[in-house]
Amino acid sequence: MAPVTLASLMMIASGMIHAVVNAIIKGGRDKMAGRAATDGTAALVMVPAVVLVPLPHGAWLWLAGSAIVHLVYLIALVRSYELADFSAAYPILRGTAPLVTAIVTLGILGEPASALQIAGISLLGIGMFVLAAGRHLSRHAFGWAILTGMCIATYTVIDARGVRAASSVASYIAWDFLIMGVMIVTYFAIRTRGTVFAAMRDQWRPCAAAGLMSICTYGLALVALSLGPTAQLAALRETGMITAVIISVVFLKERVTAARLAGVAFILGGAVLILVR
Repeated sequence: MAPVTLASLMMIASGMIHAVVNAIIKGGRDKMAGRAATDGTAALVMVPAVVLVPLPHGAWLWLAGSAIVHLVYLIALVRSYELADFSAAYPILRGTAPLVTAIVTLGILGEPASALQIAGISLLGIGMFVLAAGRHLSRHAFGWAILTGMCIATYTVIDARGVRAASSVASYIAWDFLIMGVMIVTYFAIRTRGTVFAAMRDQWRPCAAAGLMSICTYGLALVALSLGPTAQLAALRETGMITAVIISVVFLKERVTAARLAGVAFILGGAVLILVR
């Protein structure tokens, strides 16, 4: 199997798992505690891993930048989910990301892409916003969702560069999760003056599962980014929105509307164009 094909399949799988992780966090009573417990679990799992892998020489600055952007992303994500429904916020924040990523990597960094692939990225982004059409979203919630999407695009570009610069892909993944987890739990602990830990204990079981899935979803994404082009792969990860729609309909009992079917069609059409070689 060609490396780019393998990377594409990894990104699609990553997007599906990512939607489940976000649904778990959205379903928790305390979104901040849920996020802290999720990332804390991932960091604990990675403690023995950092002993076994080499140090990520050549990627320390990328790791630092990624950690800072991830922290802003998680603050914005928590606020988005506190202010809006999952089915309203998720399409906006995920739809913004591939479009901004494409502008940066193709327009500024000069990575190559065919006309069909650019059309596919655009279709996929449009599909996400179609899914959000008609959903109640306040001005503040919309602003936080857009900020979340821009953070996703930023850390995607940073991590794509970092994972390629590291001494090994495994070392970048292990240190990325460890640094992020420690920083995020520490930040939320300081912000809540320690009260976040009690809330984390109340919902640790689903969040521990989400933490393990986080390693899978972003680990797959990082490996994929080490193998193929950033903009196209970042866009393919957003096919996970289809999983999010299924979760909303099956588990949250939301209606299947014409707009939702159209949004899914746009996403699938965009994915097909991106996958065309």
